[in-house]
Amino acid sequence: MIKKHKTRGELKREVKDAFRGNWLEAIKLNLVPVLLGIIVLIMIGVMAGKGYFYFLRDSFNNFEISNIRDINTNQSTSNSSVFGGFIASLVTTGIMYTSLNWLRTKQVPESSIKGAFAVFTKKYFIGVFATTLLLRIFTFLWTLLLIIPGIVKNYAYSQANFVFKDLADSDSDQSISYLDCITKSRQLMVGNKWRLFVLQLSFIGWDILACLTLGIGFLWLIPYQNATYAAFYKDLVD
Repeated sequence: MIKKHKTRGELKREVKDAFRGNWLEAIKLNLVPVLLGIIVLIMIGVMAGKGYFYFLRDSFNNFEISNIRDINTNQSTSNSSVFGGFIASLVTTGIMYTSLNWLRTKQVPESSIKGAFAVFTKKYFIGVFATTLLLRIFTFLWTLLLIIPGIVKNYAYSQANFVFKDLADSDSDQSISYLDCITKSRQLMVGNKWRLFVLQLSFIGWDILACLTLGIGFLWLIPYQNATYAAFYKDLVD
C-alpha cells in the first residue's frame, strides 16, 4: 500500500500548531542561524560597496597591483566562508533535531540554547560531522560531472542526518554506518525529491520579504522553515 504523504499546507499547519503560543522559544532555538543570516546580508552589502569602490579606484590607479591584493583577500574570504558554512550546517542540523523532537513529543524544548547546539554532544557530533562531510564530498563529485546531477543528489541525500539521529536515538547497540544513512536517505527520497523542492520553493516569497526587513523577518521565518523540513522527514518515516 502506497503511503499518502501530507501536503505542504498540512506540514506547515503542523508546525504552526506546535509553535502556537511558543514562538518566542522557537525564535530563541533558531537565534544562531538567524544572526548568521543577518550578518551574511550585511557582509554582502559591504562587499558590494567594496567592489564598487575598487572599481572606481582601479579606474585611476595601478590595475595589476590591486588585483593581486584582491585575489589574496578573496581566497582568504572563501576559505573562511567554507569553514563557517560547515559549522553553520552543524548548528542547523542540531536545531532540526530539536524541532523534530518538538513535533513528535508536542513538548517545548526545556532549553533553547541547549537545543540549538544539540549536535555538539558525544551522542551526535562525530556521526553528524562525518555524515555531513561525506554528503558534501559526494555532492561535489556529482556536481563535477554536471550541475543537474549534483542538485538531484543533494536532494537524495537531504535526509541522511535525520536518519542518523533516529539510529543514534534507538536502543540498538549496533554500530552506525554513515554510508548506510546516506543510502537510507536515497531510498526515502525516491519519488519525494520534487516534493521537497516545491516545499522549499514555497518559502521564496517569505525569503524576499524577510530580506526587505533588513533580516528582521528571519527571526520568524527561519524557525518556521527548519521545523517544516523536520516535519517533512517526520512525515516520511513516522
